[in-house]
Amino acid sequence: MAQQLHRSGDTAPLAFDPLSKPLPSIAVPAPRQSPPRKRAPALVLALLGAAAVAGGVYWWEHRAPAIPAGIVWSNGRIEADEIDIQTKFAGRVAVLYADEGDIVSRGQFVAEMDTRDQEDALHRDEATARQADKTLEEAHANILQQQAAVELARKQVARTERLLKNDYATHELYDQQKQQLDGALAAQAMAVARIGEAEQAAAATRHQVELDRTNIADNSLVAPKDGRIEYRVSNVGEVLGAGGKVFTMLDFSYVYMDVYLPMAEAGNVRIGDEARIVLDARADRPIPARVSFLANQAQFTPKTVETKSERDKLMFRVRVRLDDQQARAFIDSAGTGLPGLAYIRIDPNVSWPAQLQPKS
Repeated sequence: MAQQLHRSGDTAPLAFDPLSKPLPSIAVPAPRQSPPRKRAPALVLALLGAAAVAGGVYWWEHRAPAIPAGIVWSNGRIEADEIDIQTKFAGRVAVLYADEGDIVSRGQFVAEMDTRDQEDALHRDEATARQADKTLEEAHANILQQQAAVELARKQVARTERLLKNDYATHELYDQQKQQLDGALAAQAMAVARIGEAEQAAAATRHQVELDRTNIADNSLVAPKDGRIEYRVSNVGEVLGAGGKVFTMLDFSYVYMDVYLPMAEAGNVRIGDEARIVLDARADRPIPARVSFLANQAQFTPKTVETKSERDKLMFRVRVRLDDQQARAFIDSAGTGLPGLAYIRIDPNVSWPAQLQPKS
């Protein structure tokens, strides 16, 4: 449809053709972009210098303190002696009283094994013991009976012997009564022997009952020492063989750190030398310790141990142990596996530096 346009002052309408050539577009120039500014080299150098100064200050504040001659050191990890709580007999785990991370005391029950079969054996052996006691009572009663028979036979022999002297009895009667006395004495000796057998049988049955009770008690697993449950290896309902592992616990009384020293340093270490353990997580609290073990043969350095020189391939293992009181206090507040350094004083005339003095 054509549209009509009117010009100012014109009377005739003009027709507009939409297919006619469009009006030329006017090009608008794009805004000019300013080139990126280059950072001033002076600013970069200033930042680098500030970073270097900050790093130097941090290193100065956290630098390793100077260790005097007469004290050797090496790195390691704090550890505690592991104890496996195992079953004595094959059986099924019935109850667990502890779990990983629990603190347990010596003698505390940590697990129970199923003892129904052993309890049945106990009842059977108790019945056998009661029967043996009755047999022993019968043997004692029998010996009394045999003693009475012997006493009667002796009186008859004595009476017949007096009558025989006055010809009021025959030799045949005397021989018969003498034979009865010998039989009574033999029966008495047999009764005495049976008492010994009955007493041994009764004692054996009582020991078997005590053994059954001991075995049942051994199926109640207890913590052998004070410590912490590290791993729970078995679960309720699992059937384990004799010696099956249920828990692994850490002994609170045996906390140590194994370090490795080269021959030149290990040769001067003696059992009982004073030491200090400084953990990375507690660098401000040295822990007093003493050397408790020194290997008599060198070994290759473990990969987890850092050495002062790459040439130190063969090292001697040295164990530094905390005393019981220190070990318990440490375990209660921290844990095992923490890395740190062990300092060993090989010269007793050298004083411990201030940073290695134990804090109260």
